[in-house]
Amino acid sequence: MNKHPLSTNLVLVGFMGSGKSSVGRLLATYLGFRFVDTDAMVVKKAGQPISEIFAQRGEAAFREEETAALRSLVGKQLLVVATGGGIVEREENHPLLHEVGFVVALSATEEVIFERVSRNNKRPLLQTPNPRATISQLLAKRAPLYEAVAEWHIDSTTKTHAEVANEIIAEARRRTADGAEC
Repeated sequence: MNKHPLSTNLVLVGFMGSGKSSVGRLLATYLGFRFVDTDAMVVKKAGQPISEIFAQRGEAAFREEETAALRSLVGKQLLVVATGGGIVEREENHPLLHEVGFVVALSATEEVIFERVSRNNKRPLLQTPNPRATISQLLAKRAPLYEAVAEWHIDSTTKTHAEVANEIIAEARRRTADGAEC
């Protein structure tokens, strides 16, 4: 895909394993934008992995840091932002997401998400006796929030990262061409 300037940042929301980081890196490469991951920002600032933040300070402290990271991106340009899966749980983040850029929700089936995330044993929210049930519960809670906050949605279940990235760019271009805020 040729680099094409957009007049907005792209902000990816969605459940863990939906492809936000992988697709986000591709989008940044295709567009010549900088890739930013809010989880990585939190880790860098805290000087410790997310699992340690959760263990030592709790989920609420992590969510505070996540909001601060998001807030720090307001007003910056030429970014593709991959957010943590739970960023939509804090209502105060919803307008911030839109201030940062065009919000796209990535989704996948529960089965595909489980397969993707089960490869990584460092996800603190899945350190439960039944990770599959935890995924199901979290998806049920978060899916309506992703739906509400996103300006556009794409299902990554059967698509390659490149296909998802290309479709996001095409939609962002359409919105720019149509005069929508993008």
